[in-house]
Amino acid sequence: MSYFPDGRALDIIPVGRVAIDFNPTDYNKPLSQSEHFNKYLGGSPANIAVGMARLGRRVGFLGRVSDDQFGDFVTDYFRGEGIDVSHIFRCEHGEKLGLTFTEILSPTQSSILMYREGVADLQLCVDDVDSQYVASAGALLISGTSLCTSPTREAALKALTLAKAAGCTVIFDADYRAYTWKNRDEIAIYTSMVAEKSDLILGSREEFDLMERLLSLPGTDEASADYWLGKGAKILVIKHGKEGSRAYSAAEGSWAVKPFPVSALKGFGGGDGYASSFLHALMAGKSLPEALERGSASAAMLVASHACSKDMPTEAALEAFIAGQKPTCGDIVTKL
Repeated sequence: MSYFPDGRALDIIPVGRVAIDFNPTDYNKPLSQSEHFNKYLGGSPANIAVGMARLGRRVGFLGRVSDDQFGDFVTDYFRGEGIDVSHIFRCEHGEKLGLTFTEILSPTQSSILMYREGVADLQLCVDDVDSQYVASAGALLISGTSLCTSPTREAALKALTLAKAAGCTVIFDADYRAYTWKNRDEIAIYTSMVAEKSDLILGSREEFDLMERLLSLPGTDEASADYWLGKGAKILVIKHGKEGSRAYSAAEGSWAVKPFPVSALKGFGGGDGYASSFLHALMAGKSLPEALERGSASAAMLVASHACSKDMPTEAALEAFIAGQKPTCGDIVTKL
């Protein structure tokens, strides 16, 4: 089944958050005691952009970066991955890229310390959103962090409106970050507004609960699926961390997805790997179960590696990982 229009210049345009990740090489220490870090490009939409480009997709990006050396780092990195940077704009009032310091206490204990006050990606404005650019893509991916404040909120909503008018597939990745919102009702209002107009919705159980806060739903996956598929979504993916995920589709049924067993290094980054490989597989014409298997595989590869964007797998690496794992772990995706 095809979920995306054909004949567009780009396969996908993610919107929003770009950051700089500093991941410690001092493993199994609290952040207060870590002294050595590697620098990577970060931010969920940016990671997904890199992941999909690494898999051979034609990727654009719509966002704002700082007008400094870190802004250069982002645009240079994107160019190196073959990502179109024509609609990445520089901030004009000194706003800086957000910084993310990660803490790797153990393979099962990780945390993130973010600096997000007055950051560059939240300065994306409606004037940055061009109708022809949006219409040039088969899909638009909107991240939840793009909805947390003005002017990026209005920019994301304009992009959504233009995408629907142009027949683009709209993907909503909830990407909840508590510190960027004022209150829970605000989260529910804007995330549900975008979800109602989205074709594919991805999020954790917690993120769906926040999205559905004002809807009086019982907080079960089945209730969420009934509601959002009833609103027109084609696919719903609800993630449950180490327990795996569930996917619901009116056309292809309901599926349970187990994680591939790996020795994890960190507890973050897997979601972006999941999204990039899952979406790529759907664009390649794979069935929903096949796409879910590839998403789970990419997530496993990412939590077992040090970086996020830098360690996104190629198609060959993803296929090799799955081929090596399947004989021992069996079916990862099963019918509900």
